[in-house]
Amino acid sequence: MQDRHRTETLAAERRLERSVDAVLRIIDAAQAERQTAPIRDARDRLGQVYRMTRLARAKERLPAP
Repeated sequence: MQDRHRTETLAAERRLERSVDAVLRIIDAAQAERQTAPIRDARDRLGQVYRMTRLARAKERLPAP
């Protein structure tokens, strides 16, 4: 009974390790993709739009002169 439990535990640990390895590979691939020129340029542009939108909203909140 203990041998069977130990075998099942080891199998579960191996599945978990493979799952973690797969997730780490996916994260690594996503990070590499984010650094490619088209993605990086799109992210930079979105950042600019976001900052401009925040600035415009902040100006709207200022009291009129």
